Amino acid sequence: MAEVAGPPRRWLFTLAIFAGSFLLFLVQPMVARMALPQLGGAPNVWNSAMLVYQALLLAGYGYAHAIGRFSLRRQGLIHLGVLLLAGLTLPLALAPVSEPQSGWEVLWVPWLFLLTVGPAFFAVSAQAPLIQRWFAAHPQAGNPYPLYAASNLGSFAGLLAYPLLAEPLLSLGAQSWGWTLGYIAMLGLIAWAVFSRRDATGDAAPEPADSDQVGWKRRVMWLLLPAVPSGLMLSTTTFLTTDIMAIPLLWVIPLGLYLLSYTIGFAEQRGTAQIFLFLAPLVVLVDGGIAIFAAGRADLLAAVASVMLLFVVATALHARLYDLRPGTDRLSQFYLYMAAGGALGGVFTGLLAPVLFDWTWEHPLLILAAAALVPLGSWRGLMRLISKDRQTTRVVLIVGLFVVFNAALLLYARVQAETELVWIDWLALLVILCLAMVLAARRLSFVLACAALLMALGGLSNLLASIGGERERSYFGTYSITQRDDGDRILMHGTTIHGIQRGGADTREPTAYYGSTSGVGLALANAQAIVGPDARIGAVGLGVGTLACYRQPGQEWTFFEIDPTVVQFSRNGDFTFLDQCTPDAKLQMGDARLRLADLPPASFDVLVIDAFSSDAIPLHLLTVEAMAIYERTLAPGGLLLLHTSNRYVRLEPVVARLAEVRGLDAMVWQDEPVRRNDVYSSTWIALAPTRAPLDALSTTADWRLLVEPEGPVWTDDYASVLPYLVWENFL
Repeated sequence: MAEVAGPPRRWLFTLAIFAGSFLLFLVQPMVARMALPQLGGAPNVWNSAMLVYQALLLAGYGYAHAIGRFSLRRQGLIHLGVLLLAGLTLPLALAPVSEPQSGWEVLWVPWLFLLTVGPAFFAVSAQAPLIQRWFAAHPQAGNPYPLYAASNLGSFAGLLAYPLLAEPLLSLGAQSWGWTLGYIAMLGLIAWAVFSRRDATGDAAPEPADSDQVGWKRRVMWLLLPAVPSGLMLSTTTFLTTDIMAIPLLWVIPLGLYLLSYTIGFAEQRGTAQIFLFLAPLVVLVDGGIAIFAAGRADLLAAVASVMLLFVVATALHARLYDLRPGTDRLSQFYLYMAAGGALGGVFTGLLAPVLFDWTWEHPLLILAAAALVPLGSWRGLMRLISKDRQTTRVVLIVGLFVVFNAALLLYARVQAETELVWIDWLALLVILCLAMVLAARRLSFVLACAALLMALGGLSNLLASIGGERERSYFGTYSITQRDDGDRILMHGTTIHGIQRGGADTREPTAYYGSTSGVGLALANAQAIVGPDARIGAVGLGVGTLACYRQPGQEWTFFEIDPTVVQFSRNGDFTFLDQCTPDAKLQMGDARLRLADLPPASFDVLVIDAFSSDAIPLHLLTVEAMAIYERTLAPGGLLLLHTSNRYVRLEPVVARLAEVRGLDAMVWQDEPVRRNDVYSSTWIALAPTRAPLDALSTTADWRLLVEPEGPVWTDDYASVLPYLVWENFL
């Protein structure tokens, strides 16, 4: 290799790799946000996007490995050419793809993202291994692997920049143009880096710096160690976005910590990584047990336990991966295996698990995989404090395993019978977890201890529910049906009640958020007085079909539902509202906003928007463009009803701003019934182009005017939930 003139310029290569990674992970939430209006706001939209990004990353790393046979000069020229060609697809805009057929979203969503961002993402993703290889070409460069820490730090910064800066301050069009300018600046840095190695780019390919024999076991670890954190990142994302809201702010938390774990794991100074390696076995047991113990409660404890588990386990496994790295002559091969492992974890969690499992079984399975991979380190010495005899150690581990499982099972049974946890429950759980840590003396007993805890603290009850066929899972979420002793049946979507039907003689009585004193109940029960006889009623969001039993003679009803699984619950006898009250109702499948846009003007006299995504209304149904579609489908003198009950976001000022911009009259009714007979508090906002229907509705209860509008109006091009978050409900 020719002698390289000048200093190694570590800062230049660090800046170039940082810039590329910053752009990569700034574009991920940006494109997913672009796609939300077409995808129903489902939490799995982000997981589908991540599958595409991981596949493109794998392709980019494969390309970087493939061109390693050429000289550095040719590598640089090839890559600059690829970047220029990919730049022809900028600025980014959503690809014009026809809408998906119902049930094919799991394939259609990745196809949409691939066409939208594929070329640019592929070109930029190759830079991490390429730049490290170019940097290592300098004889004074030193270890190039810590540059990967800078790469992931740039990725982390890009993720934070989107929800905190780009989304609140810029429209999607401005974001796309800003990303294009960043792409041009990054192209200049890459050209400079290539030019700085011009003296090392002769006609021959670079000589290997060293020879490191790598066996198949080591290669398998290169796949497994990144696969488990990748899968955990997606399964944690599913939990957060299902029970809160499918927005970039919550998408980036698990992914951001995942990237930060690479920064710590690949850092040249190993002190911090060693701390995570020490903590990992403890966190797998403690946070893994707490996460499954608190699953289904949708509280801060479950969220924090899952996030901490992801961060610590990912950092420990990535640190172990760094320790297994090869010499620089196999650098691109190492990163290719890493990318393949990350893609495997993504395929398992994002593609296979929703098809194979009726519940989020991927999460406990990945916790067990983490238990099998995290270094046990000094925890192996625990048994030496008890006995050095191997036979005694075996007996203690077997007895300990038996005690841990049965104690955890008894604790879980007690908690299930209680309305809320008390301090003695948490103390008992802590004692059980401490006892379980003794089992870290051996790898097999440690994995079995994790399995025992996960099964006893909720896994067994979920397994029985799966065997009993009590749950269904689709692209849009996990549903479970329970039947009480009094005959009442309840549909749960994640941890949110999606509908209740009473047993006995009251099967037609509206319940949950749709009781007779709710806003929608008051409007539909008095529809004849408000909009006249023979009203045409449209309802977005079927649920269990509760609203159907407000139907009056002569009315024509149409339901809109995006998830075929939900329809099955109302058609196969699980819930009978539809069959009893509106057997001839029309049913429109697909995203309601797209279906409404296809209808003739003035199709409905009353339009109800009740499209929950677990605990949140999809953001794309609360924009100016969405409101224009609703108005178009309303007949003159028609009434629009929005269900805005929400634990985490103040939607009333958002709707007030929409009403102001669209020139609509609006009022709100907060129903606070005595919590009995399965009727819950709810918030409904009524809007109309004229005062007449609202004046008639106001006679049914003490409806009030909306609060003063706040902030800029939400559009498909711009929306930020940050000003409206109810922070105390996160705590």
